[in-house]
Amino acid sequence: MRTVNIKNEKETRAFGLALAKELKPGAIVALVGDLGTGKTTLTRYIAEGLGILEPIQSPTFTIIREHRSGRLPLFHFDVYRLEGPEDLFELGYEDYFFGEGVTIVEWADKVAELMPDETLWIHLDYLEPNDENEEGRTYTCTF
Repeated sequence: MRTVNIKNEKETRAFGLALAKELKPGAIVALVGDLGTGKTTLTRYIAEGLGILEPIQSPTFTIIREHRSGRLPLFHFDVYRLEGPEDLFELGYEDYFFGEGVTIVEWADKVAELMPDETLWIHLDYLEPNDENEEGRTYTCTF
């Protein structure tokens, strides 16, 4: 487990770009955190690091967005609105999770039992605000 304190969006971008360099085909990143902790923002910077050219938006209402313009395809899930893990079966999640792209799942704790053992979990929490980290977050990463 590794904990990283992120003071601002510039550091969020640096973290996302660095993480993207390490991701290989079949990588799964599970993002967990309250509303507004920056799951989609972090996804946007991971996508940038993968060379994704199109804008990254939350797939809250579509559940899955596919982005194929980078060095690896990115499959961006937002499972907030799902009733439970069984809803992922209907979406054909296995084609994404076990394919040749990178899969990022926001609200992954809702479908934790379907996440493979090798999933990279990132828990996003707010930092106590002070003069140095007005927008601060803590990322707790479990590999």
